[in-house]
Amino acid sequence: MNHKKIAILVENEFQDAEFLYPFYRMIEAGAQVTVIGTGEKTYLGKHGYPITADAAIGEISPANFDAVIIPGGHAPDKMRTFDKMVEFVAEASRMGKIIAGICHGPQLMISARVLTGKRVTCYRAVRDDVINAGAIFEDSEVVVDGNIITSRKPDDLPAFCREIIKAIGL
Repeated sequence: MNHKKIAILVENEFQDAEFLYPFYRMIEAGAQVTVIGTGEKTYLGKHGYPITADAAIGEISPANFDAVIIPGGHAPDKMRTFDKMVEFVAEASRMGKIIAGICHGPQLMISARVLTGKRVTCYRAVRDDVINAGAIFEDSEVVVDGNIITSRKPDDLPAFCREIIKAIGL
């Protein structure tokens, strides 16, 4: 069986539901999920849920994955300060991999310069940032533009996960 491989990026203060829902939904759909952190072993969500990383960003290549998921919360703003995290997302996008970000997730996508000219959505506090990065903002539960999939908030998680699963052919 050809398992699809998905990287979920993590850093402290991730939005708990926006990590956990896609994590378990992708496993349920048959994907092999790898949690990639910035270098620590354990990360805490905004609501205190601990997540253990399978690998650190410098130990793994985007070539090994079909998709990259970036949960929201304050984690994407922290992740974008790590050059290896930014380059991982940029390289995955150059390879045509699915890059999926929810809520504040597009902050890391902005730093990786993968949103220019793309239709996207995000949490409203990030809207001006994605527009200033050259993206076309749409206020929808999920927006798919080529290899970029974005959603706004936890209520959008079912649509977000549905589009990721469809995009990678699970």
